[in-house]
Amino acid sequence: MNPKIGVFDSGLGGLSVANSIRSALPEHEVIFRNDEHHVPYGKRDPEEILGFIVPIFEELIEEGCKVIVVACNTVTTTLITQLREQFSTPLVAIEPMVKPAAKLSKTGVIAICATPTTLHSARYAELKNKYAKDVTVLEPDCSDWSDMIQNRDVDQRKIAHEIERAIDKQADIIVLACTHYHWIEDEINQLTLGKAKVIQPAHETILQLKKVLLQL
Repeated sequence: MNPKIGVFDSGLGGLSVANSIRSALPEHEVIFRNDEHHVPYGKRDPEEILGFIVPIFEELIEEGCKVIVVACNTVTTTLITQLREQFSTPLVAIEPMVKPAAKLSKTGVIAICATPTTLHSARYAELKNKYAKDVTVLEPDCSDWSDMIQNRDVDQRKIAHEIERAIDKQADIIVLACTHYHWIEDEINQLTLGKAKVIQPAHETILQLKKVLLQL
């Protein structure tokens, strides 16, 4: 019997990741859970977030999930070490794609679209220091994007303003470092007009998940 896969995100953003996993691994049952009572996490304290998600992870494990995909950059960048210490179930974590963005950039300028909590996390600082020393990292103001997307009330002009500013500053790689933003990937691609490549981690996450599944 193929192992069940759990997918967690604070809100509906991770559903795009769960759907990608279902398409790539149709032989596995995928159980998606989000925290509709406390979403979004982007401005919350990590310890507060930990209290929210531990019961959800326990529930996924009780339902038979043998691996959990943490489809939330905010959780990964602030809490993944603690979660791996607390749970023996393998955790596949999404995190900002700083390394591939820096490698792909030809202009030496990348834009990381992320929540405030992710941008202020030690893990994000570590990724920048390790992989982006030789590039300029722009951090557009995406502080209310998750709210807009979660509430299905997206202000296209506000998003366009931030993306266009990044492109004007020569960013040629735009990283979607929050799974909520996956839902507006097509709109962002249209805004770049071929001047920048938009990347997000669903594909790489599935590759890592496949490796973990082989070890179960």
